[in-house]
Amino acid sequence: MRQERIETEMRTASGITDGHGKYIAGVVMITAGYSADGKYSHFFLVQAPMKVGSIQLEPGEYVLGYDHRGDVLEVRFYEAATGKPLGEVDATLNPSITRVESFRIWPPADRSVIQIGRFTFSYQPGE
Repeated sequence: MRQERIETEMRTASGITDGHGKYIAGVVMITAGYSADGKYSHFFLVQAPMKVGSIQLEPGEYVLGYDHRGDVLEVRFYEAATGKPLGEVDATLNPSITRVESFRIWPPADRSVIQIGRFTFSYQPGE
């Protein structure tokens, strides 16, 4: 992955804690004009293991991007430092979401989903 100073906006950031001082957080990246444009859309920081679809994320830094395919977003995960692909998960249009948000991580007690716009995909916190 190329080293660039890509901007973010705090109003598009979201995160949760595990109650033991570790968190999972992410933010939308402003990538217009950068080489990452179109491939990466979000920065994702994981301090506690978690599973997204069949992808096991260990503590670390990740980037993700997506393609809109009808009623599905195909969300792809990559290691942030290397750009190594880790896998993909489908985010589906969620009719129970009434507020469109750029990015939101819902706590497991509420929904156990990550929201991009009106689309969501589930996650499971690890131990």
